Amino acid sequence: MFGTAIAGASARTLLLFGVALIITGCSQPSTLQEIREEGVLHVITRVAPSLYIEEEDGPTGYDYELAKLFAEELGVKLNVRVADDNTEILSVLRKNYAHIGMAGLSSQTALAGEYHTVPTGITAQSVLIYNRDVESPESLADLAGRTVHVVADSNHEQRLARIQPDFPELQWQVHPGLDAAGVLSRVQSGEFRYAVISSNVLEMNQVFYPMVKAAFAIGPVSELAWFFPAAQDKSLANAAAKFLAKLRKEGALAQISERFYGHLDQLNYVGARTFMHHVDNRLPKYEPLFREYAKEYNIDWRLLAAMGYQESHWRPNAVSPTGVRGLMMLTRNTASHIGINNRLDAEESIQGGAKYFRIVHEKIPERIPEPDRSWFALASYNVGFGHLEDARRLTESAGKDPDRWMDVKEFLPLLAEKEWYSKTRFGYARGNEPVAYVQNIRRYYDVLARLHEPSPEPPEKTPQFVQLDGPKDKGTQPEGSRAGSELRAALPPELGMIPPTL
Repeated sequence: MFGTAIAGASARTLLLFGVALIITGCSQPSTLQEIREEGVLHVITRVAPSLYIEEEDGPTGYDYELAKLFAEELGVKLNVRVADDNTEILSVLRKNYAHIGMAGLSSQTALAGEYHTVPTGITAQSVLIYNRDVESPESLADLAGRTVHVVADSNHEQRLARIQPDFPELQWQVHPGLDAAGVLSRVQSGEFRYAVISSNVLEMNQVFYPMVKAAFAIGPVSELAWFFPAAQDKSLANAAAKFLAKLRKEGALAQISERFYGHLDQLNYVGARTFMHHVDNRLPKYEPLFREYAKEYNIDWRLLAAMGYQESHWRPNAVSPTGVRGLMMLTRNTASHIGINNRLDAEESIQGGAKYFRIVHEKIPERIPEPDRSWFALASYNVGFGHLEDARRLTESAGKDPDRWMDVKEFLPLLAEKEWYSKTRFGYARGNEPVAYVQNIRRYYDVLARLHEPSPEPPEKTPQFVQLDGPKDKGTQPEGSRAGSELRAALPPELGMIPPTL
């Protein structure tokens, strides 16, 4: 009988164990578990400078860089699928065919319940834009009887719909076949008089559309977000939120934001028109020289050209009251040091500028990654290495990172204040100038990089001296990405081919 009791207990134990196995086997793994088991994070996005673009050295973009870091954090491969527009992105997410959608949208009330969302650290708002040749609207009431144009599946549709009861004569037209680049180009040409676009889109592209002007904001500022299918559990969204919070706490999120947005306020209407005019009329004459000497000294030629524009607007006979002269505005001492005899000769000046920039760049600690190392080199080129080091020491003493440009540029202006420069080794300097100098060159470089390829032939085995986006392995580009030429959208002929915008 005792043996029978043991047998019965064993049977019950086996039964309970079997039930546990069945329950465990039937339970659905979380989305995060599935991704780790598959080893791939599937992301869908569209082409836009802030989201995802294909450049010579590989893909980049604010959201792409975050997604790449997130995939690395999870220990999986990043697979990027490029959609035509937000309509496609949202459709794919509704069908649960991707893990994350990067569409440049904020979390909207109209989409509540359809997706999980996680904010990405970039804020934007809807802005009414208009062609400079038409009357400037002061408020929405001024748009009565006039059509406002918007892209499909954007934040702007919902915002206009919410305010329409207060402005019953307000009307708008949605354009499913256009992206923001198409809307901007039509406002530029005058085909569209009024449109609504995201403020960060306008910031990134204002230089290319000088006839486009902002009137006023519509609705509040909101944070852009990643979208996750509602069919997923929240494990992936929670992991993404935790990861982005970690980047924010460490300061990495601010640094990535500064890289893409920190220099966008440097060209006003007049400056943008002037720069684009000189790109067409002056740059072609000197471009071969910029390419030749940039290659000799292993520099991105577009950066060297941007420096030349900042220095002289590409004028070989430029002379300043302080005695610097030539296309690259070299001082007499600098020219003598690097072996330049005639500063007013365009070729000698460009060669001297390239040579001197390389010398300066090599002084910047190698531990500082690009593009910050180049921003420091530019600041040193402008204000001197000693003053730059003073600013870096002030930065460090304040508890900030002396190896990050976004931190050091806050302290450079203090070199003009006795309270601060009296504590430094090299003393007084006009510290605001190198900050403006670097920011201007970054903006010019940004435009040239989107208008021109870096070199007319394949790169040599020796890597470029200045690789502003850091080395990338082209053999590990995300699956599903298309060639850069297929991802470009047509813009006004006078602007050439530029990657489409948000």
